[in-house]
Amino acid sequence: MKKPSKAVLALAAAWAVVPAAHAQTAGYPSKPVKLVVGYAPGGATDIGARLMADALGKDLGQSFIVENRPGANSNIGAEYVVRAPADGYTLFVGSISTAINQGLYTKLGFDAGKDLVPVAQLNVVPNILAVSAKLPVNSVAEYIAYGKQHPDKLTCASPGSGSSAHLGCELFKLKTGTSILHVPYRGSGPAVSDLLGGQVDSMMDNLPPLLAQIRAGKLKGLAVTTAERVDFASDIPTVAESGVPGFEVAAWFGVFAPAGTPAQVVETVNKAINRALNANPDVRAKYQSNGFMLPPAPNSPASFQRFFHSEIKRWGDVAQATKLKID
Repeated sequence: MKKPSKAVLALAAAWAVVPAAHAQTAGYPSKPVKLVVGYAPGGATDIGARLMADALGKDLGQSFIVENRPGANSNIGAEYVVRAPADGYTLFVGSISTAINQGLYTKLGFDAGKDLVPVAQLNVVPNILAVSAKLPVNSVAEYIAYGKQHPDKLTCASPGSGSSAHLGCELFKLKTGTSILHVPYRGSGPAVSDLLGGQVDSMMDNLPPLLAQIRAGKLKGLAVTTAERVDFASDIPTVAESGVPGFEVAAWFGVFAPAGTPAQVVETVNKAINRALNANPDVRAKYQSNGFMLPPAPNSPASFQRFFHSEIKRWGDVAQATKLKID
């Protein structure tokens, strides 16, 4: 009898793997799933992850456990997930920083655009340009004028280099031709404290934590950085409508899987996340109470991938234009 060719044997082996792979994904999840957060507990990424973990656990019948692996602007957590088995049991809760880091860090141990598979976007958080009550400006136009009159003396604080607050300030400088000094801190808390005290002049950070201070008159909220006004702060204009057309920065968060994760697993998690966001009133209420806005539709793996790759390019261009690099 003639022996089968190597090509036939290879094809037979490939087909033999298909039922086994299907069997592994058909019952997913069959054990607890880790949601890795690259920041310490208590921040926006962590809060959003824990709210979703609870909903996913109830929906899919297995525990979704948040595991915090902070450091290097979330790169430590991301790399941990990239190196994990691509079976859907170790997922990463990333953010805008995941896209920013790709063009900012010179020694990343992974390529976010290739090594992470976008599963679903979780939420969007608007940022705001807030200034110290001591700064003699009351509008974006006055802020720009002040910056041009005081080059390298007007300061813009951030929770750290590479954050959306930092890159938002850099994008603002590019679009307005201002020379503003970036002052990085180790987290939002110390930065906001110095902004309240007048040690720094301004900040372009997440709106929800700053809104109470603005309403109390302790800070001045000049403009939100989203394309449109925010429902829960509709009296505050956008940066774009305040004289900087096309300016848009919003912090966003989403779930990623290691490259090679079966498509069926990605679809299962994506659909469960969308059910939580669109059909679970409790999740929606909790997200909104924390200042989270729902992601744009359709929130599919493909649409999130297109958005994620566009963000990598966008912030890579900003980093290149401003010559920003982190070793």
